[in-house]
Amino acid sequence: MSAPENMRCGYVAVLGAPNAGKSTLVNRLVGAKVTIVSPKVQTTRNRVLGIAVIGDAQIVFIDTPGIFTPKKRFDRAMVAAAWGGAKEADVVVLMVDAKKGFDADTRDIVEGLAKYASEGKPRPVFLVLNKIDLVKPSVLLELTQRLNEAGKFDHTFMISALEGEGVDDLMGTILPGLPKGPWLFPEDQLSDMPQRLLAAEITREQVFLQLHQELPYAIAVETETWENFDNGDVKIEQVVYVQRDSQKGIVLGKGGSRIKEIGAQARAELEAMLDCKVHLFLRVKKHDKWSEDPRYFRALGLDYNA
Repeated sequence: MSAPENMRCGYVAVLGAPNAGKSTLVNRLVGAKVTIVSPKVQTTRNRVLGIAVIGDAQIVFIDTPGIFTPKKRFDRAMVAAAWGGAKEADVVVLMVDAKKGFDADTRDIVEGLAKYASEGKPRPVFLVLNKIDLVKPSVLLELTQRLNEAGKFDHTFMISALEGEGVDDLMGTILPGLPKGPWLFPEDQLSDMPQRLLAAEITREQVFLQLHQELPYAIAVETETWENFDNGDVKIEQVVYVQRDSQKGIVLGKGGSRIKEIGAQARAELEAMLDCKVHLFLRVKKHDKWSEDPRYFRALGLDYNA
């Protein structure tokens, strides 16, 4: 069955250096939380699809890990996932933290986009300067000029993803660039992330938010079991992995106070998201090689051999 002539559907990859605001933008464009957010760099570890429907168009946003110079296997896998999102996109959005400016990571991304443009299919590339409320207009204009001189962009936008400023203009420009064709997902689907992984990510977000600079990058969270009860409740058991024994005490807190608070906040968010009562049980376990564990890569959809 052919799609109606006016239907559109396409992928929009959101790229940028770590902590440029990609996940905040995707959540706002989708109109729901589909990817976790924290002030820490590299919060997003895998490619996440956020799906929005605007009129006759379905837009599949690809929230990608921040692109930086990788040093370890896990870093390489995250960066590869980000560039993989760009390869499959119909529209590419480069987000730049206006406060950080034209840093080395952003310069590498601009150069990488030029390479992909010469090798792959033609596609529009939008430059999006984020966090514009944090810089002076003169600095913003100079940054815009430098970026447009360094790269080839079809449009430039100045936004605040957190406040929503300029986001509607971005969405309005994305829509006409999408290819005509049938929708790829059901109308009410917001993401492709499995519930077990999303639940683990919600808990990991709380770890990032509550442990500040102490520990987050040494931590991973895995959903071990998921049980649905007849009364509608859900029981979720998760493991918080740390890399050293000394880190367990930080996660647990005095008398277990920290892990209880992480669990309480994650549970509240999961209950709001799943619209049911959630029984969440967390335990902390040492796994010094979790960032080299092929099983964890598979769970995140990352290429172990990237």
